[in-house]
Amino acid sequence: MRRTVFNEDHEAFRETIRAFIEAEVVPVYDEWFAAGQAPRDFYYKLGELGIFGINVPEEFGGAGMDSHKFEAVLYEETARAGVQFGGSGVHVLLALPYINMLATDEQKKRFLPKFVTGEEMWAIAMTEPGTGSDLAGMKSTAKLSEDGTHYVLNGAKTFITGGVHADKVIVCARTAAPTAEDRRHGISLFAVDTKSEGYSVGRKLDKLGLRTSDTAELAFVDVKVPVEDLLGEENKGFSYLGHNLASERWGIAFGAYAQAAAAVRFAKQYVQDRTVFGKPVAAFQNTKFELAACQAEVDAAEAVADRATEALDAGELTPAEAASAKLFCTEVAHRVIDRCLQLHGGYGYMNEYPIARLYADNRVNRIYGGTSEVMKMIIAKNMGL
Repeated sequence: MRRTVFNEDHEAFRETIRAFIEAEVVPVYDEWFAAGQAPRDFYYKLGELGIFGINVPEEFGGAGMDSHKFEAVLYEETARAGVQFGGSGVHVLLALPYINMLATDEQKKRFLPKFVTGEEMWAIAMTEPGTGSDLAGMKSTAKLSEDGTHYVLNGAKTFITGGVHADKVIVCARTAAPTAEDRRHGISLFAVDTKSEGYSVGRKLDKLGLRTSDTAELAFVDVKVPVEDLLGEENKGFSYLGHNLASERWGIAFGAYAQAAAAVRFAKQYVQDRTVFGKPVAAFQNTKFELAACQAEVDAAEAVADRATEALDAGELTPAEAASAKLFCTEVAHRVIDRCLQLHGGYGYMNEYPIARLYADNRVNRIYGGTSEVMKMIIAKNMGL
């Protein structure tokens, strides 16, 4: 079936990204993997390439695009090469939608030019120790000062992707207590400068996968946040978080599909090159059947991912549809990558092979952005169950 989601501009962008990865990422990726993060200056290169400005309005230094298809190309090309762009994904996919949606013109003038160049890297801090997917249960607080000039932020966050290198972090905190009728009430969003007194980065977390993406614990002790850095309206943060969850879950779904497609590519190449009992592994019927079944699942995931992409760009992707796409694509990727690793035999367990890293990287897809179980709850509720 002919794929229609991308046009000539997207394919030209693909060529540029593929060449960039081959020249700037592949030769040093093992060093990043060993260090547990990409170097800070790599983000300046992404800024120079224009990666960060695709969806930023032109008046603030961006390209002014209103599409997620260029991000989709990035997912496919990084997966194809078996690499990650460090923690930069959260900068664009998670932080930017909140800035575009909530920031005032004055805030955009302050935030976006440095966002585009990579001078200021952004992260978002929602999850807290002990709360997991239950965002309404967050305990971090931001209390308005008596003179009304700033908020005083206290609390802790965990699993914050990009948290080590971040210069600005969108922090979710309580500005009012929850009510008996609505425990989600009272959450607000703030753009917090990581150089602020009382702001600290704790452990750089040692993860199973996504090794080049820095993930940290954050702590706030009487951090002063100017009132000018409140994003959107006070106490309406939970509704903002819900609004952008669809795009976040789309990104996870599309990334998972891309990983599954890459796994088939890696396995196909391996079984054609590897000889066992005097003939290529690809010559065995079991190998052919396994890869054929994997390819069929990838084809289905591609269709789901592409449909979700079109719906997202049209502003029509519903929370339930995003949950369905995430659930399906991440579960497909889990099955396909596992089977492709099996075809590698013992070498599939070695980190020098991209399939091993892909196996570890993929596992979190069914957890972050809402677990598979949460996705099922959303879908079931939409079904009237």
